Amino acid sequence: MRLLTDIFVRSGHQPRRLFVSTVFAVVLLLLPLPSRLAVSAQPPAETEPAAAAAVPPGPPAAAAPGAAAPAPPVVSQSFLSAMLKALGWFWALVFAMLSFVMVAIIMMNLLQVRRDVLLPNEFVEEFEQKLNAKDFQNAYEMARSDDSFVARVLAAGMGRLSRGYAEAVEGMQEAGEDENMALEHRLSYLALIGTLAPMLGLMGTVQGMIASFDKIAQSVVSPKPSELAEGIATALFTTLIGLAIAIPAMIFYSILKNRIQRLVLEIGMVSEGLMSRFAAAGRPQRPAGQ
Repeated sequence: MRLLTDIFVRSGHQPRRLFVSTVFAVVLLLLPLPSRLAVSAQPPAETEPAAAAAVPPGPPAAAAPGAAAPAPPVVSQSFLSAMLKALGWFWALVFAMLSFVMVAIIMMNLLQVRRDVLLPNEFVEEFEQKLNAKDFQNAYEMARSDDSFVARVLAAGMGRLSRGYAEAVEGMQEAGEDENMALEHRLSYLALIGTLAPMLGLMGTVQGMIASFDKIAQSVVSPKPSELAEGIATALFTTLIGLAIAIPAMIFYSILKNRIQRLVLEIGMVSEGLMSRFAAAGRPQRPAGQ
């Protein structure tokens, strides 16, 4: 302070300018002072052990009445257990049954929609051999006793040969449409599951959000996040499981439908090729028993 006074006296011809400059310099020096004070107010980390060592051991101090209780430890759980807890018994049962039916339908169609089941090479070769040997009666009986797609189509065509070749072709077309409809009918349940599963997931989502908003509406104070997490978990897990069921269902539906269309086209070509030898035969004798 004395130094500032001397400077102020020596520069008597400019006291106002020097005073303003001095005040400005002092303000610049004092600006970082609060942060320095805040830092220096905190005790250094290395002095804590020494201070703790200086205090003699004694009975633990009782907690203050207003002090907050320590937070309980967070218990970790697996994804499966969290999913089952969020779904509850109702949604877990619904999605378990839906997934079981989906797997059963997929396996049934995979076993049925195969070339060796719908169009077996052994049957085609043996049937062609009987036609080449003019053994029409045995060929017809063999077609009637076989359960394959192509055998039913050929049996329907040979059953109408007495009415002419055009009637035989029409009979084969009708039998092929019936068999194709039966295959697509079994496959349509897979498309139904692919459409129904996301709708059930959306219903669970709405239910979970309603439960969370109900907690907010009934709570006098702001609800804890843990109280809202249950409804939100139900909403998210039902949506997830619904999509997890619908996606493979739609994928297998598209794959199996394309396979059915390809095999039906091939069966139509094979059956028409086998029956084409009767086109110029006029009205052959109808097989016995018809």
